[in-house]
Amino acid sequence: MNDAGAAVTFRNDDWSLSEDGLEHASGYFIGRSVIAARREEGLWDWPLQMAEKRWCRPSLFREAFLAALQAFGLERDAGLGRSFALGFGIRSGQGDADGFVSLGDLLRPATPETVRPAPQRRPDRIAVGA
Repeated sequence: MNDAGAAVTFRNDDWSLSEDGLEHASGYFIGRSVIAARREEGLWDWPLQMAEKRWCRPSLFREAFLAALQAFGLERDAGLGRSFALGFGIRSGQGDADGFVSLGDLLRPATPETVRPAPQRRPDRIAVGA
């Protein structure tokens, strides 16, 4: 938990940031030493963990988490965007300004070789003996 003497360097409605780490108004604490934790596949752990918490408001967590990365001198990478997108979903229309990843950046676009032709429609069947 946050040391009572640690100065708060960032605050929003839910989160505060100190030299010790991020703390939610509920007391949930993410220590500075584990902020950059990653999973085996390169995804960032905290966006995925916080997405499981019903009480976590994505935009406020994201704002605080990015402030923590900046304050602690931690580099962002493509895995961070994917982690937020997988955890919290993709916010359409927000683009890079909000930092969420567009669906097109996550999926490979279809090439003419991979597009299947639409199935042929069968002519309507006529009922015999009606």
